[in-house]
Amino acid sequence: MPHDPFIELLAHASEALEAEFDSLPKFEPRPGDEAEAVAQVAMAQVLDETAHRLGDNYPYFHPLYAGQMMKPPHPVARAAYALAMKINPNNHALDGGRASSAMEVEAVRETAGMFGWREYLGHLTSSGTFANLEALWMAGQLRPDQRIVGSEQAHYTHQRISGVLKLEFSSVAADERGRMRLDALEDELRKGDVGTVVATLGTTAMGAVDPLDEIQALAGRYGARVHVDAAYGGYFGLIPDALDEPARRAYAAIGAADSIVIDPHKHGLQPYGCGCVLFKDPAVGRFYKHDSPYTYFTSKELHLGEISLECSRAGAAAVALWATQRLLPLTKDGAFADGLRKGRRAALELDRRIRKDERFEALAAGAPELDIVVWAVRVVDPWKASEQARKVFDACAQRGLHLALVQLPGSWFGACNPAQNEAGALTCLRSVLMKPEHEAWIGEIWERLSAACSEVVSG
Repeated sequence: MPHDPFIELLAHASEALEAEFDSLPKFEPRPGDEAEAVAQVAMAQVLDETAHRLGDNYPYFHPLYAGQMMKPPHPVARAAYALAMKINPNNHALDGGRASSAMEVEAVRETAGMFGWREYLGHLTSSGTFANLEALWMAGQLRPDQRIVGSEQAHYTHQRISGVLKLEFSSVAADERGRMRLDALEDELRKGDVGTVVATLGTTAMGAVDPLDEIQALAGRYGARVHVDAAYGGYFGLIPDALDEPARRAYAAIGAADSIVIDPHKHGLQPYGCGCVLFKDPAVGRFYKHDSPYTYFTSKELHLGEISLECSRAGAAAVALWATQRLLPLTKDGAFADGLRKGRRAALELDRRIRKDERFEALAAGAPELDIVVWAVRVVDPWKASEQARKVFDACAQRGLHLALVQLPGSWFGACNPAQNEAGALTCLRSVLMKPEHEAWIGEIWERLSAACSEVVSG
């Protein structure tokens, strides 16, 4: 593993934190030096065993891991999270997390500012799933008994969450780029019972960007709200210059949405779990009101627990996000945005090489929109394309290159797809190039992918 500044950062900051509480009388949390020494040895043994067990993982931190949406948190985020755990604040109420609650407010303010919002209601959540649950719960409060619709390529949790909330959800067909089809959306809107449209900026399967600007125009015509699930792709609004025109237009329109979800624990360099939900209209806070007699008793200020469905929430997550954004502000010309550009360039380069290689079949409609690349294996018998993709996946893993598999409509690929299988699913290879280091490693990634494919074809 490369040098990790985490321990040095944490040790220095830990001393500074302890100094903040020097006015307190000293006390010994453990009885006796001998007992403490025994405890230290036992903890060291347990941690050694823990480290060994954790070795049974894919190397998510390494550039040769290019499979799922796994991005290592920034060292400052890890150190800030661990530092906060010395206090273990709870951001449900100011009584449990005074400093960390203030830091959450500041971090969320910068996140909302990325979308051009100055007036809003928002907070962090334990995950993007829970953030989307709050957004759809609010949709049900504002538009009871009306349907929610989203692309068939939207994350499956939208349908599951709708079921939990007893809200009807309908899928809208996607085009060959994985984006919501506007004609199919209008077919649903014409029925007159759609309350909220879920638009996805960065689908999980392939990083597709729904045409948000046109979705908003259609939804407005039929009186529907728009929720933007930007859990994966939200931060790409910082680099519009690196995106193709349709995606640029979508990101330019995000400020007009009714609600937005973004996941700092994806591109935001945060540990799991850290999601964020934002509502454009602060007045929706009325739906969160409650009269708890026991949670709030030392402050008249607004508690984050009063605008959240979750109760106990890790204040450490807010501290880590605040520290990261303090070091790497969410600006279009900063180091954070530059990291996004590097991943985007890596994806375009991998896609370019795939399109030039006759062993592979790239997505017929064009290059990736963000930093996720999907492609199929071209074989003489198209019916074996899925089987060959799985073999290439395994052969890559044996060479230390870790990709992912995804099933997409066969009709989205050209030579791999026989006409009689247009409606069928095709197992494809998928690579998420979200680490800045992926740009420098694309040559090594390609060599290992090429060697793995040659082995499968020759075998």
